[in-house]
Amino acid sequence: MNFDIKFDFQRRERLGLIEAIWGQDKSIDQLKRLSESVLSKNEVVFITRINCEKANYLLGLYDDARFYEEANCLIIGKNLNKINTNKKVAIIAGGSSDLLVTLEAQLSLEIYGVNCKSFIDVGVAGLHRLMSQLDEINKYDVLIVCAGMEGALATVVGGLLAQPIIAVPVSVGYGVSKDGETALNSMLSSCSPGIAVMNIDNGYGAAMAALRIIKSLS
Repeated sequence: MNFDIKFDFQRRERLGLIEAIWGQDKSIDQLKRLSESVLSKNEVVFITRINCEKANYLLGLYDDARFYEEANCLIIGKNLNKINTNKKVAIIAGGSSDLLVTLEAQLSLEIYGVNCKSFIDVGVAGLHRLMSQLDEINKYDVLIVCAGMEGALATVVGGLLAQPIIAVPVSVGYGVSKDGETALNSMLSSCSPGIAVMNIDNGYGAAMAALRIIKSLS
């Protein structure tokens, strides 16, 4: 059974942001039809949470498709309307286990031409690693902090640096970590004032929040 899938082509006009395609719960046929529709409007196709089987099918259809397996993201074409800004975003991750979410955020920003850099393995269990990178991180205008387990990294960064901070709880950790729920609750309960918190594993959402901030500063 085929359903009429509608893409929000007016989102760029309203918000300055393109619509991403959630790949996890869409069939290969749905992803193919959506990609065809988006490309026909000269828009870039950005699919998040896509697995290898679906990605390989689309790679066979489009020569300019790029699959970023570590981020579960696929991009077809180019964004012809990038953001003109000198603002930069740092993406800070507690460990390499947070890489999927970190890279999703980074790719989401790079599509818009935003200068960003990921700082990996600077979690609070080895606080010296964060402190050694602090001067470099402080050069960035917006900070995205991705962390699982107890999610304390966002609070620590929020207590040390003054930039807007977008915290992303990540679904890694044993037992009571509860697939990111503990990190989420910890970030929501942070004693560092002014931290914004995204849903679990939502690297894309964090990137869009950073873009909204950047657009207001530019």
